[in-house]
Amino acid sequence: MEQYEPDRLSPPQVAAMRRSLRNGRAAMTRRSLLRASAGGALAAGGLGALSGCGIPAAGDTKGGVSAEDHSAKERTVSFSNWTEYMDIDDSGRKHPTLEAFTKRTGIKVKYTEDINDNTEFFGKIKPQLAAGQDTGRDIIVLTDWLAARLIRLGWVQKLDASNLPHAFANVASSYRSPDWDPGRAYSYPWQGIATVIAYNKKALDGVEVKSLSDMLDNPKLKGRVGLLTEMRDTMGMALLDMDKDPRDFTADDYDAALARLQKCVDKGQIRRFTGNDYTSDLTKGDLAACVAWAGDVVQLKADNPDIDFVIPDSGYMLSSDNMLIPNKARHKTNAERLIDYYFEPQPAAELAAYINFVCPVDGVKDELAKLDEDAANNPLILPDKAMQAKSRAFRSLSSKEDTEFEGKFAKLTGA
Repeated sequence: MEQYEPDRLSPPQVAAMRRSLRNGRAAMTRRSLLRASAGGALAAGGLGALSGCGIPAAGDTKGGVSAEDHSAKERTVSFSNWTEYMDIDDSGRKHPTLEAFTKRTGIKVKYTEDINDNTEFFGKIKPQLAAGQDTGRDIIVLTDWLAARLIRLGWVQKLDASNLPHAFANVASSYRSPDWDPGRAYSYPWQGIATVIAYNKKALDGVEVKSLSDMLDNPKLKGRVGLLTEMRDTMGMALLDMDKDPRDFTADDYDAALARLQKCVDKGQIRRFTGNDYTSDLTKGDLAACVAWAGDVVQLKADNPDIDFVIPDSGYMLSSDNMLIPNKARHKTNAERLIDYYFEPQPAAELAAYINFVCPVDGVKDELAKLDEDAANNPLILPDKAMQAKSRAFRSLSSKEDTEFEGKFAKLTGA
């Protein structure tokens, strides 16, 4: 197990987290845009506290600590998730897919929307996990980089494959074996987050945009191009555009991509680096084209016929939020049954129809079409095989790399 040490977060890492809270993924809404985040506690002082105690450096070994499983006697499971990340009925009080799970299995779900930001939530559960104590949660949902860190720390339990037949069979190929959890031994994806290129056809006025190069190199788009404040998304797209694989790149590759973007900043090609607030600029036409999150594009297209997207031939970035079972969880088997349930086509389709994220489950199109034919045919929700083949993940970074890369990116964006 990785040694836990109270490292301090580096200034670039702290700055990156503040950007995320202010206007990045952590500031999005789920249903209408992307991910909701209160962020208040962290922004008001929690971030300072976290930087003092630190997030442990990543290690190389894995292996969680199991506990006595009370699933058979205690027919319950505690599920912590992000806000607005679950289907809900017209009353606003019930979650249909969870209700159906309980009706089928007799397992009651204590569903809590208490994750507003990865780092903030880590601060809540870290003392208990570090002390080898139960967090009171059987399932938690974390984004790739933090899921990877908890696995490396040995703070989540290895999954029992015999309880996950649907998950094993139906997880989409793009999510089947991330470098931080080969073979999905410790996690399964909840939803995918795709980074693409969006544009306003009216604002382009005939200019063709099919790649990042089209955005960065055409003088007709000077001052009307947007990039994201999230380092992995923007730099991943830049690396792809330079024929470098974000899953396997060097520091020199990163610096070359950064230098290219710096030239675009210097000549005024890039209007600004944004978080979720690019949506209003794109709708108004102040941005002609930008790097964007697919969840936004689904909603923007529905409201504005001028908004569209393109998947570059070079590929696009794909990350995910992931379900994990923390150490000492009391109801491991019940948790595994709930994880597996969301890889059955019907509940997966019901969830996708409501939240409009990239569905990580194969074989749901027919079920989704019964609920929402447009969603079933939307490649931003159900990527076809050709689109799946173009997806790329940003490789895991060491603590040293994270500090170095975030610091350089902060200088680029002016953060």
